[in-house]
Order: sequence, then C-alpha cells, then structure tokens
Amino acid sequence: MILAGDIGGTNARLASFQSQNGNLRLIAEHVFPSREYSELGEIVCKFLNELSARPEVACFGIAGPVHNGRVETSNLPWIIEQSRLAKQIGLPATLLINDLEANAWGIGELSLQDLTPLNSVRQSVGNQAVIAPGTGLGEAGLFWNGTQHQVFACEGGHADFAPQGDLQVELLQFLASRYGHVSYERVLSGPGLVNVYEFLRKKGVAEEPPGFAAQAGGSNAAAAISHAALNGTNPLAERALDLWVAVYGAEAGNLALKAMATGGIFLSGGISPKILPKLTGPLFMNAFVEKGRLRPLLEGIPVRVVTNDKAGLLGAARCAATKSNTVLAGAS
Repeated sequence: MILAGDIGGTNARLASFQSQNGNLRLIAEHVFPSREYSELGEIVCKFLNELSARPEVACFGIAGPVHNGRVETSNLPWIIEQSRLAKQIGLPATLLINDLEANAWGIGELSLQDLTPLNSVRQSVGNQAVIAPGTGLGEAGLFWNGTQHQVFACEGGHADFAPQGDLQVELLQFLASRYGHVSYERVLSGPGLVNVYEFLRKKGVAEEPPGFAAQAGGSNAAAAISHAALNGTNPLAERALDLWVAVYGAEAGNLALKAMATGGIFLSGGISPKILPKLTGPLFMNAFVEKGRLRPLLEGIPVRVVTNDKAGLLGAARCAATKSNTVLAGAS
C-alpha cells in the first residue's frame, strides 16, 4: 500500500494506491484546501485516519525546491522536513520530492486518452520535459539513458523572464516596478495571468466590461479572467490570455531546447487543460517554434497537454513504488 501526495499552493491532493504487478490501483483520494491548514502533517494525519489499511511507504510531491529532505514551499508558509513528517505521521518510509518531479514520474503512467496533442509530430525516443503553470510555474526533465527515463527536478520557472517584442518588454518593465526580479512565474501562473491583465488594463489596450474589475481583484481572479476570455465576454481578458499563451509557448520552447527534449514536451498543471481552446490555436505553437536557426528542431518535437489531473499523484505513487525497497531499507 502506497500513500501519495500532490501538494500545491492551492490544493493538497492525497491518495492511497495498491501496487500490483507493476500497476497502480487507486484505493482512496481526497483534496484538501492547502491554505486552511498550518502544515502538511496535519492534512496527512487527517487523511490517514480515514483509511482502513495502513500504507507501507509514502511519497509527496511538494511545490518548492527539495534539498536534503527539506523544502520551504514556494507559495505556502510551510517548511516541511522529511524526517519530522515521517515521525509525525508514523510512517518512517516517507519521501519528499518536487511536485514537478512527481508530475514527470507520472508521465509513464498516462495513456493516450490522458494527452491532447498540439502538433502532429509522432512520439519518439529521447529526453522529455514537463512544464506546469498553476499557483506557480513548475518545470522538470526526464533524461533518456538509453533504456529508460530518469526524472530530475529543476526550478526553471524562477529563471529570468525574456520578453519577445515591444509589448512584452513593456510587460517586463511593469512587473519589474512591482517585484524587482521578474521570473517566468510572475507571468506563467494564475497570479501571473492577473498581472498580465492588470498591465493591459493600465495600458488601455481594450474595453473592460462594467463591473468586471471587482472579479479581476477577487480571490478567483485568474479563473474569472480566463473564463471571460474563452467565452468572449471581455475583450481585455482575451488580449491578456493571448499574451499569456504566447509567453507560455516561448518558455515551453526554451525548456525544450535546454533539455533537448526530442521525446516530447508535456504541458501539465491546473491551468493548461482549462484553456485548451487557446492552446490548440496558433499562438502557442507559433511561439514554441520561433527559435531562429533552431526552428526545425522545435518543429520535430511532440507537444502534448496532460488532461489527467491525477498525474502528480500517480507520479508520486510510481516514485514510491520504484524506490520502495530503498526507502524501506533506509527506514529500518
């Protein structure tokens, strides 16, 4: 029995899986609002009390850089230590990994039905990479060693935002006046979409419907903006989402180049599946391949949207199952 967690700035998803003959069978699942709890251990203990059987190993994908079994979460006021969490939940065989590392582990558990292609390139053998905008921006890679993929975490979402064209340069200047350092996460995230919207509103590029300003300043601002953009009720929101998608395509292309991801780029996270009508349009792929002399390389890389929201959970469980003997030995 495996306990798996996909812990983001908005939601903490926990699940138990049974590992049988290399396959994962979901036993129980629950989603907790992360910000309503003071620490991860509180959530995990609550979930464990609901289970009929005690897990043997656990793995949690956490939004933030994990170093020596410790992580300061990027978008939550939590510090999580693997050894302390293991004692708190009474499960010595506990692993902490980055949440995008968990997503990358999950790629191997997905079926064709879990993926929506954005181009017609066939899947090939080679390095792969995952990019996932949500509460923040996560990235991870899968190195092909000749026989299998080896997952590695990175914090590429915090690399410097590189604007393309005059409008994006103005966006950079707008964000720099707010934050100083401007990473891709300041654009490619839920809060980032709100940033883009506020920039374009200040610039006066399109009309904002009466009364929408209150929605754009509320707790669900990003969802309100993307919904209004997709249903065509707010021209300013449409411009914001178009600009956001163009930056998304460019950064996905950057990641593809840096990881030499000839085996494919996977768009994961909470936002990508919800804006499929925009991603399947020309903006994303045009920005993805626009890399000068390397354009032919980018045109040969398959790009897929992950539509299964359990990818992170499946990946954490798969990581635990793969490393279970090592984890159990280390805990004994």
